[in-house]
Amino acid sequence: MIPVFDGHNDALLRLSMAKDDPVALFRDGGPGHVDLPKARAGGMVGGFFALFSPTPNQPLDFTVFDAPPYDIPVPDPLPKHAAAVPVARQVDIASALEAAGLVRLALTREDLAPDPEGPMTVVLHLEGAECIDADLQGLDKLYDAGLRSLGPVWSRPNVFAHGVPFRTGSDGDTGPGLTDAGRALVREAHARGMVVDCSHITMQGFWDIAEEGLPLVATHSNACAISLTARNLTDAQLKAVGETGGMVGLNFGTMFLRPDGKRAPEGGIGFAVRHLAHMVEMAGEDHVGLGSDFDGAPMPEGLGSAAALQALVEAMREAGFGETLIRGICQDNWMGFLRRRLPAEDAPATTQEGRP
Repeated sequence: MIPVFDGHNDALLRLSMAKDDPVALFRDGGPGHVDLPKARAGGMVGGFFALFSPTPNQPLDFTVFDAPPYDIPVPDPLPKHAAAVPVARQVDIASALEAAGLVRLALTREDLAPDPEGPMTVVLHLEGAECIDADLQGLDKLYDAGLRSLGPVWSRPNVFAHGVPFRTGSDGDTGPGLTDAGRALVREAHARGMVVDCSHITMQGFWDIAEEGLPLVATHSNACAISLTARNLTDAQLKAVGETGGMVGLNFGTMFLRPDGKRAPEGGIGFAVRHLAHMVEMAGEDHVGLGSDFDGAPMPEGLGSAAALQALVEAMREAGFGETLIRGICQDNWMGFLRRRLPAEDAPATTQEGRP
């Protein structure tokens, strides 16, 4: 079994919304895409676990993806207090999972030693930074709690950046990019050795992050050349990911895989392999991984949870991918990138100006 380190899932959000004990749900299994039994069955040894604040009273209705073309307006901005509560709840759950010995939070590059028999290796990721003030108040607390990756924006505007809508027939060139506060956030994250994620940000925001000299990372985005949607990346963006030493993770969400943009699960694994082949061609074989979006998007037929991850491995083999490339996509590329990006264990702490 080939081990898998996943670039994105929303398991903490799902656990935070459950009525039952989240530790027991994760330990024993149940509804959802990611828990310990499913991870063990599919070879998932860890990944980026997102902290996400839903927009109150504006749930994303996945049925809209059944009838392309669609152009779903971005949700309204989310006030800080409304974002902070669910994020704090999810941080507490991650801490409880670690205390129970089910996961290990990766705080430094030395913590990156995934073990199929041990706790899952977790990189805490903030998907949309609404819970942080424009002056970056709140970042210190999250960093101290284990946050090592952030996306300045989800698909709604905030004080830091603009996000792309869910739109077919369009790339991500849909609006402005980073604000001045967003550039400050990106610089501070970079100074701390954090990952800065470009998934959900506009194309202009992507290039703004490139201007700051960061490795370009899209934890859960696909190729516009296969499925033209604002959530995917153009060939120029994919090439820039490779040229900057970054990473792009394949999103399993069916509407981002299928050329027609539909939610339908049929044929999804085949489309996933097509995306991977194109992403490798554009970004390079050392810069492509997986970013499932488990617990956050509709999954393809035959790839319904972490337990089925080896089905994608077999599909890559059948498509002629070599074993070294498959291992790179499944785990080694993310590990190599994170070992270069995360702070070393003995690195000095930084202030919000990035100085020791």
